[in-house]
Amino acid sequence: MLYKFKARNTGDVIMLEPNGRRVLEIIGKEPGPQGIILSAQMPSALLALEAAVVLEEQTFAEEKAAFQAGTSPMPPRGDGVSLRQRVQPMMDMLRRCYEYGDDIVWGV
Repeated sequence: MLYKFKARNTGDVIMLEPNGRRVLEIIGKEPGPQGIILSAQMPSALLALEAAVVLEEQTFAEEKAAFQAGTSPMPPRGDGVSLRQRVQPMMDMLRRCYEYGDDIVWGV
């Protein structure tokens, strides 16, 4: 399944189901087949995404430091594409839609 986020004044943002689900959970939305992010909800959604990115980067840095120091036998986990890279298009969409007062929908 794909999540296809649409708005009037931006291009679509398309995410695979696991990534779209994670983004929706981070911003406090139910990851269902259809939904809407209202313009008024966008500032808090942006803050939530930014906080999640910072947390992921801090966790990765701590795991890397522990592995390099020899205090952890496990190398830092990562799938090669960071959360920052995955959510950047969505964050750009949220900023632009908030500026124009547009809502974002998916599944419609």
